[in-house]
Amino acid sequence: MLRCILLLTAVSLLYAAKEDFMDVCINGTHQKTKPGPEDKLHGQCTPWKLKSCCTTSTSEAAHQDQSFLYNFNWDHCGTMSEQCKTHFIQDTCFYECSPNLGPWIVQADQQWRKERILDVPLCKEDCEAWYNDCSADYTCKDNWHKGWNWTSGTNECPLGTSCRKFTAVFPSASDFCEKVWTNSYKFTESTRGSGRCMQLWFQNDDVTPNVRVAEYYAAVKGSAHSLRLALLMMLVPLFTLLAL
Repeated sequence: MLRCILLLTAVSLLYAAKEDFMDVCINGTHQKTKPGPEDKLHGQCTPWKLKSCCTTSTSEAAHQDQSFLYNFNWDHCGTMSEQCKTHFIQDTCFYECSPNLGPWIVQADQQWRKERILDVPLCKEDCEAWYNDCSADYTCKDNWHKGWNWTSGTNECPLGTSCRKFTAVFPSASDFCEKVWTNSYKFTESTRGSGRCMQLWFQNDDVTPNVRVAEYYAAVKGSAHSLRLALLMMLVPLFTLLAL
């Protein structure tokens, strides 16, 4: 009986290969269960139209100052500049629409979603451009996932906080990219085209670079599963003898 259990476990690990981390959608609030074509994606979400985890209505809402997606108000410390807001819209499209986040999807113990992304390696240029374009804007918090005052139905600065420039709240680009969404992103020194970091921005709607990066990290994760499988298979005879 024990041997059967071990063999079944080994088989389940065998299928946790590279392919399991590709072409998957986050189990979140607005994502589809499986990626597919969406010919009418809106604005900055269009790079994912051939294979998308978001719907057209989600892509349209991503461009609204306060949408049905999360009722989040970008203008919590005065009107956010257009150049800064453009990056947050692109970030929203990336999170809602990309089917290439599988290697970084983890379980989330939150009411509004069952999964999240963690430590997605962000290309140096993307993070720095985002930070630089928001440097003159204001916020009252360094973690935008939690701690807001929601009594009005939308996010407001909590009691005891004050609005300060982004550069005062976030002393560096890496600090900003890693803190603002609770380590959803990881700042890297890797650059676009290196094959080791994900891009938020795309040339000619070409997401191919991100596909290649996801494939690389999926293979790494698949190899880790294969190693665990090999170790387990080595232990099967030992446990079988102990069970006799």
